[in-house]
Amino acid sequence: MRPQGRWPVREGERGAALLTVLILVAVIAVLAATALEKLRLSTRLGGNALAVEQARAFAQAGEALALVRIGGLLQRSPDRVSLLGDWSDRPFGLPLPGGGSAVARVTDGGNCFNLNSLVRSLPDAPGVYASDPQRQAEFMRLMGYVGVPAQVAAQVAAGASDWIDTDQDQQSGGGEDPLYLSRETPYRTPGTLMADVSELRAVNGVTAEVYETLRPWLCTLPTNEPSAINVNTLLPEQAPILAMLFQAGANPETIRQQLLRRPPQGFAEASAAWQGVGGEPTSQPGVKTQWFALRIDVTLGTTQIEERGLVDARTLPVRLTHRQWGEDL
Repeated sequence: MRPQGRWPVREGERGAALLTVLILVAVIAVLAATALEKLRLSTRLGGNALAVEQARAFAQAGEALALVRIGGLLQRSPDRVSLLGDWSDRPFGLPLPGGGSAVARVTDGGNCFNLNSLVRSLPDAPGVYASDPQRQAEFMRLMGYVGVPAQVAAQVAAGASDWIDTDQDQQSGGGEDPLYLSRETPYRTPGTLMADVSELRAVNGVTAEVYETLRPWLCTLPTNEPSAINVNTLLPEQAPILAMLFQAGANPETIRQQLLRRPPQGFAEASAAWQGVGGEPTSQPGVKTQWFALRIDVTLGTTQIEERGLVDARTLPVRLTHRQWGEDL
């Protein structure tokens, strides 16, 4: 008789059992390796997230320091802001633990063409915007001064205005929803103020080349008022920004020469910046700065983070109204 509970094992079955065990071992090894990789990845992601949060905290400390510096600048010179003291674009840093660095820079944030000024607010209709032909003409003159062909400039000005205005009445060369919805990747116009200059890339007629040409001259302030250009902080190479304001046209070189002769403490009157040009600008520049641009770069170990901000200096105390992050991990 065969012993109870035991069965004879044939020679072929021993090989199959061994193969089954080996397969189970291999499967368990793969599962263990996968679990360890997921654990390693989760640990790394957690570490990266912590480093980014630390870097952002240091950037916000840089914000506070920059606001104090801007406030001090305006208190020392409430009637006129000039480049005296070499504060513009001058780096100032924060000492960080572990060999890291946080470097902040402040520049005049209003010496630019505000794309949002391409529209005007309608009376008694908050949030409703209509195209402003005068600002479109200024924008076209600026584009002409920086080398954009007239036909392209007209299309870009009309397209950007249509992009922001509330109606769906397409201007000549512009574009409203029907135009954009007919594209391979359809989208609509926002019908409100731009949040960032990069929105211009989506506007009809704006090529990569045109955008790269215009980007240094543009801004998107959180208002549809024209930029309050400060002739005391305007750099000589930024003369086209002032020249665009003259309806009959102006020679940027004449303005550049005036800016080169500007006294260190700045002009007492804005009109000194366009002596010899002839005529009056359509928008009145001044000698004070209402908006400051803030840039902060933080390096913490292998983590790098970049912040761009906009400081509202129209009233004291100054305040940060816009913040944009960029990360490179």
